[in-house]
Amino acid sequence: MMGTLASFSTMAVAGRELAAAGTEPIQVSTYRALGGMVIVLFMLWHSHAGFSQLRTRRFPLHVVRNVFHFGAQFSWFVGLSLLPLATVFAVEFTIPMWSALLAVIFLAERFNLGRSVALGFGFIGVLIIVQPGSSVFDPTVFWVIAAAFGFAVSNIATKKLAPTETTYAIIFYMNLVQVPLGLSLSWNVWVWPVWSDAVWIIMVAGAGFTAHICLTQALRLADAIFVLPFDYLRLPLIAIVGFIFYDEVVGLALVGGALLIVFGNIFSIRYEARRNRALRETGT
Repeated sequence: MMGTLASFSTMAVAGRELAAAGTEPIQVSTYRALGGMVIVLFMLWHSHAGFSQLRTRRFPLHVVRNVFHFGAQFSWFVGLSLLPLATVFAVEFTIPMWSALLAVIFLAERFNLGRSVALGFGFIGVLIIVQPGSSVFDPTVFWVIAAAFGFAVSNIATKKLAPTETTYAIIFYMNLVQVPLGLSLSWNVWVWPVWSDAVWIIMVAGAGFTAHICLTQALRLADAIFVLPFDYLRLPLIAIVGFIFYDEVVGLALVGGALLIVFGNIFSIRYEARRNRALRETGT
């Protein structure tokens, strides 16, 4: 999880620096996909099972998942280029809220107390952060809300793919879909990078890949109830980064809204864990 936190923070800073150098967010998203494809092909070439891990009968679902994921990634990079880093990460914490809502709609899962609390506190937290109708309201935040929703759709699709697809297959098809999508959408704004951009491009691509690998491995080694709360350390970490490198100050509204979102998510995680444990104990 420390690797996951470092990866997301690194990708955010690299995306911000590329935007400051004049690179469009759609091109940054394409860099991430291109670099991810190179890395996953290298890993497959040197893995024991090799390319046999890519067999799939569910390619259409991979396409749907990764169109939404690419759109979410693009919106995230737009948000990073226009908003304080801590604001982007705080609003991004609504992903579990959207995921819970989508799971009820598409996976026939039921609403329960935990999910209702996460949804309610998440909605109130976002309102506190964005402060609609006030003089500080910035409509740019809708890019990040759209990103959170897109990542939630991607998570639901991943949950449906996970029983039959390998981790390598999910990551490979993500990049296979997103590389041509990114190239086709960015060709008219493409700016060839200069040498000073190289380090940021490598960081975007590498961190995008390691974030997925580290999170997957953490969930494989420990229960979600232990792993996922660590993800919320991203906010204070990125707030420190934003303060040191970009002179960004975190306001009380952001802190209060983020705490509500985090409380709702942690309550939901713990409620689900207690509920699952009770079901196991009763044998149902």
